[in-house]
Amino acid sequence: MRQHKNLLYYITTIVGFSLMIYYVVTSGKILETGRPIHTLPSSMLSHWDMAVQTLTENLTHPLSILLLQIVVIIVVARFFAFICQKIGQPTVIGEILAGIFLGPSFFGHHFPELSKFIFPAASLGNLQFLSQIGLVLFMFIVGMELDLKVLKNKAQNAIIISHASIVLPFALGMGLAYYIYKDFAPEHASFLSFALFLGIAMSITAFPVLARIVQERGLSKTKIGAMVITCAAADDITAWCLLAAVIAVVKAGSMLSALYTIAMAVGYVLVMFLIVRPFYKRLGEQYTNKEYLSKPVVGIFFIMLFISAYTTETIGIHALFGAFVAGVIMPTNISFRNIFVEKVEDISLLLLLPLFFVFTGLRTEIGLLNEPYLWKVTGFIILVAVVGKFVGSALSAKFVGQTWRESLTIGALMNTRGLMELVVLNIGYDLGVLGPTIFAMMILMALTTTFMTGPALSLIGLIFPEKKKKPQTRNIRQKEHYKVLLAVGNPHSGKPLIRLAQGFTGKEIDQSDITVLHLSPSNDLNPHNIDEFEKESFRQIKHEAKLLDLPVTTMFKAAGDIEREISHTANQNDFDLLLIGVGPSIYEGTLLGKVLGFTSSFIMPDRLYGKITGRDKLYDTAGLGDRTIRIMKGCDVPVGVFLNNKFEHLEHVLIPFITESDSFLLDYAERLLQHSNATIALIDLNQYMQKSKEHNGRLNKMKQTAPERITLFSNHSFENNLLPRQCLMIISFESWKQVMENRFEGLSDKSSILIIKNN
Repeated sequence: MRQHKNLLYYITTIVGFSLMIYYVVTSGKILETGRPIHTLPSSMLSHWDMAVQTLTENLTHPLSILLLQIVVIIVVARFFAFICQKIGQPTVIGEILAGIFLGPSFFGHHFPELSKFIFPAASLGNLQFLSQIGLVLFMFIVGMELDLKVLKNKAQNAIIISHASIVLPFALGMGLAYYIYKDFAPEHASFLSFALFLGIAMSITAFPVLARIVQERGLSKTKIGAMVITCAAADDITAWCLLAAVIAVVKAGSMLSALYTIAMAVGYVLVMFLIVRPFYKRLGEQYTNKEYLSKPVVGIFFIMLFISAYTTETIGIHALFGAFVAGVIMPTNISFRNIFVEKVEDISLLLLLPLFFVFTGLRTEIGLLNEPYLWKVTGFIILVAVVGKFVGSALSAKFVGQTWRESLTIGALMNTRGLMELVVLNIGYDLGVLGPTIFAMMILMALTTTFMTGPALSLIGLIFPEKKKKPQTRNIRQKEHYKVLLAVGNPHSGKPLIRLAQGFTGKEIDQSDITVLHLSPSNDLNPHNIDEFEKESFRQIKHEAKLLDLPVTTMFKAAGDIEREISHTANQNDFDLLLIGVGPSIYEGTLLGKVLGFTSSFIMPDRLYGKITGRDKLYDTAGLGDRTIRIMKGCDVPVGVFLNNKFEHLEHVLIPFITESDSFLLDYAERLLQHSNATIALIDLNQYMQKSKEHNGRLNKMKQTAPERITLFSNHSFENNLLPRQCLMIISFESWKQVMENRFEGLSDKSSILIIKNN
């Protein structure tokens, strides 16, 4: 009865108010009498033509163009970043290449009409301002990533190396300007302005990119890693102060006039450090977590950020310097800084920064370098940049007592320029100090010096191999020790994996050999909070291991390609079993997911190759998720994929044998029988185990060892309803799909499942 009343009310409301609207519209026509209402005669445009005209106007509206640009930029930037990640390069290189690809050098050259539609000249102003907001937020993050305490503690050697790595390339850059000024400087640019900008462009280091490389190479906790991070931090602060002075000189036109600007800049910095910073410190002490950090408090910091950027822009030293200083003076509490980094980083790095890369690419015309002479000059610029930064840093590091391996490593890392170089070059371009040709040359230099960092580090490692440490006595493991690696994506997922691993490693503490690996994407971590992040990541896992009285070894690392790193760790450390939790695939379950899965085959070359060659035919039917499948394919050791269904304790185990190839599961049955208290049900579906003399003998021996804990079923004697509620099924990967489609269709509803691929 209630439903009929609701339906009657709904119909009455809709019909009644629709009639009212119709009456108002028809009556309103009378009010148009005497007014010059402009309408197109029906003879001029058909209804279809009017619809097309409206659609065309909507497509060319500035907001529509900007939204289309954002979509295209993000997609292309992610594609190039993915390619660079796969070849071991920083993702920032891919994003810079994406910008050049979408610019006149390629996309504009081969598809001029489409390029003009997506990037019309009238829209570039909107793109530039939006990208500048992204840069302001990014420089705020860069400032927060710098830890002034680290500079205080390790300042002596770091400042020597850092300043030497600035002075030498700065001097070489100004010397280079002397030879190329006549040919490449814009007509109205003074030599002083041109030389200063070439000097600062040669001496810059990309601190964020360097920090990510240090993390991905596993150098964060080493002496060399700490040293180079400190050097880069000192380099960043010095270089940005120099850049502010250079901008002041360029805008003022002379050194004397620039002194007033520099004096105002010094006053601004003193106000930020002596007045604003103590206020920030008090706020940081009161608001240390997200629960207490309210929106008004967050608003205070963002208002101050933009006031700081506005102040430096009006002073004449660019808004980016103000954003950088606003980040540096943030409260030193790591948790507090992390909260702000999380709030700003995603929108800045994923959405707004790619706009800056593409805007830079639209300015970069590689086609201007159309003569061998111009390419020679480009090569000479790259040579000067590498010699100045690489050699200057390496020799200074050697002078303060570093080994040749450490010195060359510092030189290679300090030579990384990346995004920071693009910021400097764009400022020079906007000020009219750099022309289109020299701008393109310098962009190529930034790409080359960033690209060469990874190969240079690998080459240094080959020439100066690291001395292997002698293994400690406590780490020498006897052969009977069973080594299990647990790869956990989050702390909560690691707790059931530890309970499961305990059944394979032994009841006795000295038989336990479990390593818990947690990897984090390198771009998710700031260089100075890794220790705290690691401690928090393993807190729940260590608590669970303590409750089980089970010693575990933890391993944490930042990685660019997590799946590859998990496989590499398992392969290189002689583990007997890798246990992972299943990761759901985004390509399953919905129509959109299937479309994304299809297109990803073309975006990810390894997926496309696997489908063409048929290598992935077996994997495609597994339904375990793409990340899990990539780990299984990359591992040389057995991999166990755990599907958790309220697993609490290892009490009851079910192991089905479907084909002869499943006989390796007997090894796991024997280990569980020996090292756990679980009851084990073996199901010999086709009696392959009992027909084999070898396998039947092992079965009989297991029955004699613990007859009360092991039961053997045949195909006809087993019923699903005999299983207890808390059950673990162990099954081979090859038989996984067949089992789920046939006899044990409803089993997953009442049990957890361990799928083992015996690599």
